[in-house]
Amino acid sequence: MENLLTVSEVKLSYKLHQKASERPKVINSDSIYNVLLSCYDSDTIEYRESFKVLLLNRNNNVLGVMNISEGGMSETPVDIRLILQSALLSNASYIVISHNHPSGSVKPSKGDDNVTYKVKKACEAIDILLYDHIILSPYNYYSYANEGRL
Repeated sequence: MENLLTVSEVKLSYKLHQKASERPKVINSDSIYNVLLSCYDSDTIEYRESFKVLLLNRNNNVLGVMNISEGGMSETPVDIRLILQSALLSNASYIVISHNHPSGSVKPSKGDDNVTYKVKKACEAIDILLYDHIILSPYNYYSYANEGRL
C-alpha cells in the first residue's frame, strides 16, 4: 500500500554544449531551410517522412533541433505534447516545425494545415511563438510564414 502513495521524482537537467556566440542565427526562411536541411538524413529525405522542431531563443539563435517522429512515405505521426515538451525543456522562445515530403512536392496538405493550426494554438497557451512551419525537399521548401498562413 505504501508504494501506491509514492510519487516519482522528475529532474530537469539543462546543459548547453555550445557557447551562445557560436550558435547559428536564423534571419529568414532561407536561413531556416539551410539549418533544417542539414538536420535531415540525405539518404532518407526522399524515402521517409520525418518531423522535426527547430528551437530558437529570443535572439533567433538555434538552441537545437528535436526529431519528433519518423514515418512512412506519405505521413508521420505528430505528437504536439512532444513538440511543447522540447520547447519548454530547451527554454525556447520561438519554434519552427518542419517536415519533409518524400515526393518532392512541398505543397501543404490538409493534414499539414491541421497540425500547423493545432501547434500554433498550443504554443499560444504557453507563450511560445510558432515562428514558421517549413515543408522541405532537398531542392526547395514551402514556408507558412512567407505565405501569410500563420
